[in-house]
Amino acid sequence: MDKLKVGIVGTGWVSGEYIKAFGQNPNAKIIAICGTSHDKAQAKADEYGLSDVQSFDDYNTFLTKSGVDIVAILTPNYLHAEQAIKAANAKKHIVIEKPLATNWLDMRRMQEAVHKNGVKTVVGFVLRFNPLFDTAKELVRNGTVGNPFYAEFDYMHAITPSYNCYDWSRRSETGGSILQVGGCHAVDGLRWFMQKEAKKVVALSGRYRDDFEQDTTIVFLVEYEDGSIAKVCGSYDNVSPYIFNMKLFGDKGTIVNDKLWSTNTFPGQEDWIRIPTTTPDSGDVVTHPFPQLVDQFIDSILNDIPCIIDIDEAMKTFEIIEAADRSAAAGGEPISLPLTSGDFDEV
Repeated sequence: MDKLKVGIVGTGWVSGEYIKAFGQNPNAKIIAICGTSHDKAQAKADEYGLSDVQSFDDYNTFLTKSGVDIVAILTPNYLHAEQAIKAANAKKHIVIEKPLATNWLDMRRMQEAVHKNGVKTVVGFVLRFNPLFDTAKELVRNGTVGNPFYAEFDYMHAITPSYNCYDWSRRSETGGSILQVGGCHAVDGLRWFMQKEAKKVVALSGRYRDDFEQDTTIVFLVEYEDGSIAKVCGSYDNVSPYIFNMKLFGDKGTIVNDKLWSTNTFPGQEDWIRIPTTTPDSGDVVTHPFPQLVDQFIDSILNDIPCIIDIDEAMKTFEIIEAADRSAAAGGEPISLPLTSGDFDEV
């Protein structure tokens, strides 16, 4: 079987992790890299020891001349929409690093292009493959935790000028909202575990640093159709190392990050049980499980099955984010879900 030919678009921080991940998959081969210059594209190839790789400095030429089957869009947030739409129209399968885009209308346009052209997609919610997430998912499934009735997820990452993404992340037009820039990991974590349809979102936000245009802390509540509730906090204002909190409260037990309590499963339990596994407690992309995400995507292409984080699944996460951002902008006005077709077409 011929290997799937991969093109990397973007030469920044996260691109190296995708290069390593695709390089580990026996059914994929990187054949092209597109950057803002030939020199940057070639330097990225040299950095990871890639030979016989084409370098491009123009995205349109890359799409028409490279011969790739998969386009990995690893560029700044504001470029995702147009690049993804062009890739879909060129009948390429697509990796879209989070967020999908910086506004809801562009996300809808991307989804329509993917459906029209029948291509496979994966969105970079890589924490779904984190070992703690895997363990916690099983503890919910097997009844140790049981059915969650309340959950909390926090994403707090004080991005400073030392980060490669700082300049475009701190502007609304190029980065999007704080939930879109990074807090989407917390929102997607919430969706991954609650597995219920959200009914209503209520949010408040504020800005507590001067170098960002958009509000830099947001807190919102979610109400689900069955009456269960949840909370998410996303912040770039924290004076601390990176924080990712996960709290799941089920009818049989509780998980607080890497600690477990379940007297249903462990009668006579007297103290928290520590889950000895890797936790999502770093914002450094080198700690994230990109190989598992890439493997799942390649498998979805080869076997013509849905990817667990395709654009349709990601849109449900970003629909909650859109509702939260709209609620915060309106001073905490409740936003009902699902969003109707006309409610948020104009942004």
